[in-house]
Amino acid sequence: MSYQEFPLPPKPLGWKYNLPAPNQNTSSRADSTSIHPPPNKLNNIYIEFHYASLLARGVLIYLGAMIAIAALAFAIFCICLSITFPESRPIAPALGLLITTVSIIYGAAPMIRLDLTLPRDEPIRFNRLRRKVYVYRFHHSWLKPLSRRAWGVRPVAYNWDDLRAEAWMIYAPMGTGGLKEGITLAVIKPGTDEVIDRFNFTEGILKGEMYWALVQQFMQQGPQALPTFRRPPRDWNNDPATLNLARRWAPKVQWPVDMDLESRTAPEHPPG
Repeated sequence: MSYQEFPLPPKPLGWKYNLPAPNQNTSSRADSTSIHPPPNKLNNIYIEFHYASLLARGVLIYLGAMIAIAALAFAIFCICLSITFPESRPIAPALGLLITTVSIIYGAAPMIRLDLTLPRDEPIRFNRLRRKVYVYRFHHSWLKPLSRRAWGVRPVAYNWDDLRAEAWMIYAPMGTGGLKEGITLAVIKPGTDEVIDRFNFTEGILKGEMYWALVQQFMQQGPQALPTFRRPPRDWNNDPATLNLARRWAPKVQWPVDMDLESRTAPEHPPG
């Protein structure tokens, strides 16, 4: 059962339904056999989940390289064309250079940059005693592939009570058959239904419902309410050596010192 049957404004793309609110009873029990990967970290204070906005690391590097090579080949073709046909000299080299530059900047550059600069993990921490969520959030812009401001990690923190979980599903021409779905966490303005931010929680609705139930149980009852996980947690910062260049060169997770300390500790004066 969802806690309400209408989307929060502004309505997210592909909205299907809402999951129970943070302090409502969960609609399902978390099954340890369905939790993969298990939480990164879990103790009496906080639980941390793995999230990856790019599942197939290493693919975009090669796609970007192919675009760059194709663009350079086109530029060479235009130069050869101007040599072979003198009447095209005023146009062909300039046109080839323009198309090559635009293709590399807006086609190849963002693909390669995303694959190489995306962190190894984009963890989400839920602190039970502070009643807050901390999101290691990576931003990027396809329209500003060379910008320093539009790219990078900008961690944020929100109150647990202000979160709302939304299930979404869209169809698009993709290799997965056109279906893409997941759970998004919306952050509402206190006392209203106005959404001030949204961030992805999981890929896949069933997986997201299970993870959300897990978070609810932890935040409402503590770690003793959670199942025993069959798989050990994975240290995403210390993956074994791999031939995947994107995974090998990806930046490690490094929280801001103050936020890292706050998200892992209890408040001096717990809320009454």
